[in-house]
Amino acid sequence: MRPELSVVIPVYNEEKRVGATLRDGISFLRAQRLTAEILAVDDGSTDGTARVLRSFRRSLPRGVTLRLLSHGVNRGKGAAVRTGMLASKGRFTLYLDADNSTPLTEWSKVRPFLKDHDVVVGSRAVDRSQVEVRQPFYREAMGRIFNLMVQAVAVPGIRDTQCGFKAFRGDAARRIFQRQTIERFGFDPEILFIARRLGCRLTEVQVKWINSPDSRVHVFRDSARMLLELLTIRDNARRGRYDD
Repeated sequence: MRPELSVVIPVYNEEKRVGATLRDGISFLRAQRLTAEILAVDDGSTDGTARVLRSFRRSLPRGVTLRLLSHGVNRGKGAAVRTGMLASKGRFTLYLDADNSTPLTEWSKVRPFLKDHDVVVGSRAVDRSQVEVRQPFYREAMGRIFNLMVQAVAVPGIRDTQCGFKAFRGDAARRIFQRQTIERFGFDPEILFIARRLGCRLTEVQVKWINSPDSRVHVFRDSARMLLELLTIRDNARRGRYDD
């Protein structure tokens, strides 16, 4: 039976954080009585992440499954999300971060928007008063500067492309992600660019967000890489890589 919801969680050396994320998510799915699959994509972890993930198979409620996928080697968050999305079977799909910065409970907030949209972009920028724990000021400043560049080059009108919580109609997600080429942190603007290129309807919705002090994004190194990846998006578009 096709599940109502597919939840993709990319993980890389997350043995200390992913357990709490899964407990909260499974508790929510149980309370909502949702039929769902959780796809945890291990992106080459070298710690006990896989062991922690396997331990949850014994405590799943009826109608919920946990699928473990593995790359074997680290390829990047974008690659892990793509792997999960292309393996998903749900009527709706979403991906969220392993640190639970935006919890699965926010699905209840974004779900109504999927009636009239193909993609719902979870955002920290629509109403910043809902950001419960903020990033250091320099990270916020860098994020805003990067978003201005994203809007200028790839995705105008979306104020926060980097929040790790995005929901999709399942069929639209699989069309989008099969065209994705960027495998690291710059993949978010690319999938939104592709979505618009394919004629998908997008909207941006404020979600709860709590900053994790153990961010894996290096402010300067990864920001420079993501800027180069914005140029890759434009080049791919020029070459017709995203077209049907």
